[in-house]
Amino acid sequence: MKNSLKCLTVATAMSVFAVPALAAEEVKIGVPSWTGAQAIAHLLAAVVEMRIGGKAELIPGNNATIFQAMDQGKGDIDVHPDVWLPNQESFTKKYVDGAGTVTLSSNPYEGNQGFCVSKDFGEANNITDIADLGRPDVAAQMDSDGNGKGEMWIGAPGWASANVNEVKVRDYGLMDFVEPIRAEESVKTARVKDSIAKGEGYAFYCYKPHAIWYMFDVKMLTEPTYDPAKYVMVQPSDDADWFEKSNVTTKDALKKVQIAWSNSLPERSPAIAEFFSNFSLTADDVSGFAFEISGNGREPEDVAREWVEANPDRVDAWLGL
Repeated sequence: MKNSLKCLTVATAMSVFAVPALAAEEVKIGVPSWTGAQAIAHLLAAVVEMRIGGKAELIPGNNATIFQAMDQGKGDIDVHPDVWLPNQESFTKKYVDGAGTVTLSSNPYEGNQGFCVSKDFGEANNITDIADLGRPDVAAQMDSDGNGKGEMWIGAPGWASANVNEVKVRDYGLMDFVEPIRAEESVKTARVKDSIAKGEGYAFYCYKPHAIWYMFDVKMLTEPTYDPAKYVMVQPSDDADWFEKSNVTTKDALKKVQIAWSNSLPERSPAIAEFFSNFSLTADDVSGFAFEISGNGREPEDVAREWVEANPDRVDAWLGL
């Protein structure tokens, strides 16, 4: 009997050491360059670490890089935090509808895109519509480098929306008066601030939700009402001749914005994947995050963790509690 108990004890001890401890769930979150996406990425990470007890790593990347990594399913990047549709439709058609390697959330918030000027500049020069940017007197006031064209920021490099806006500048007949500029969003924000302080003219791509609405007194210009027949947009990822084959002479439709994640994630980190499937925000949520980061200069991680602590009921709902 003693020998039997001794053998059982040894076997039990060996079995304990033979079974590895369960690893904490992990996720790698893609972080595009715009502020709203950065805010949401940090919020996802905060919930994973603070409430699920997992590990989250933030990986900077553009849309193409993030979707390709999610498609590969190796865990290099698992989630895109801010997919704007139809802007990024070329990616969702390829990886969600086509390859079936990426899942798109069914809980979107609403986005609105257009072109803005400061209210002072707009009122002083009677600028209310996108066509007004093609007036020589307006374009001259937007020309800061003396090349004869007024500068207008159309988005950051790698943004699908920047491609749309470049087509719009051409098809709205503005190319002779406006120079479309691609630069990081921080450059645009600094230029808006500087132009208002100096009383200069400036126009820029703008969208809601965004911190810009809390930071400066700006207004969105009118465009022709959205008409799908007049909105033919081909992205570079679909065709090398995208610019020639596109034609856009109408406002963008209201957007649906949501997260997307790799279909390999549920097998590797099921609790995190379930959280992603329940995750939802409002446009006001995102504008608030963006303002704290861009307007008040706070760290995205601090803003996200503070929000998680202040909104336990909403986080519980995301976690199915």
